[in-house]
Amino acid sequence: MANIRGHRDVEIWRVFGKRQHSGSSGSCRVLRMAKILVVGSANYDLVFQCKTLPRPGETLLGGEFATFPGGKGANQAVACGRLEAEVYFCGCTGRDSFAVELRTSLSSAGVDLAWLAESDARTGTAAVIVDEAGANQIVVAPGANARLTPAVVEAAIAAVEPELVLAQLEIPLDAVAAASQASRFILNPAPAAKIPDAILSRCFAITPNQSEAEALTGVHPDDEESCAKAAAVLLAQGVENVVITLGAQGCFWSDGRSQTLVPALAVIPVDTTAAGDAFNGALATFLASGHPWIESLTLANLVAGMSTMTHGAQPSMPTIKQVRERQGMA
Repeated sequence: MANIRGHRDVEIWRVFGKRQHSGSSGSCRVLRMAKILVVGSANYDLVFQCKTLPRPGETLLGGEFATFPGGKGANQAVACGRLEAEVYFCGCTGRDSFAVELRTSLSSAGVDLAWLAESDARTGTAAVIVDEAGANQIVVAPGANARLTPAVVEAAIAAVEPELVLAQLEIPLDAVAAASQASRFILNPAPAAKIPDAILSRCFAITPNQSEAEALTGVHPDDEESCAKAAAVLLAQGVENVVITLGAQGCFWSDGRSQTLVPALAVIPVDTTAAGDAFNGALATFLASGHPWIESLTLANLVAGMSTMTHGAQPSMPTIKQVRERQGMA
């Protein structure tokens, strides 16, 4: 097990371009801002508050209803933007009012939309039910997300020349395969699906949650030993780094030589809908900014925990200023 520092002890100077002193010579260097291309879905979320989640065949009277811009790809791009990465989003929306709101939300977070395509299909939509404990159930109608083509993804990679590409599975697999051609590719395999070996073998990192890890490996990861067994399956398929998110337990990381559990931020959640997206966007940002793995995972856990304290997907993503303030409170 590696030595884990607390959230407060991990500096985030690289995101701000601050100087790092190295060695006894007192020399310093400045690292550039992270340049990230997020390839993925953009959905409009219809969110229902309920005391409990419905059972099959059950109708419940809910509480509040709200709408939010969402989609795993767009959420992760917003997470990167709020952390002040140089982030580009490659996806596809319709030409409807949902698309207008999604573009506004992305732009306001500083996301470059030059590679956000449009289609005659309706913008992707998600129905989200959230209970009193912050747990959720989600159903997605992909809509225009299914129209994203490999050609658009390939053109975006060639034009942007990102340090890192981040993708998910709410878009066609051939678009994911195109994204995997990048020099450093992180795959968030959500929702769970069978992934071709050719994509897995090109993953710099893969970031399943517990259910997704079990679907991919046949091993249910709930402690360090079982996480290591699940990770070994993915490492054997050519993945360089395996990160398994464990909710309130934090996350597990292995590269086949080292492994560790990284604790989560202790919070009382109100909405966990976008915690995974917050984690993935933050992990991509800190890795691309030059942070080592353990620091990046610790900060990603912090950002994910903070995101559960606010309702809505994209509105819940913390800014870099809020992250620094939270570190000071830890």
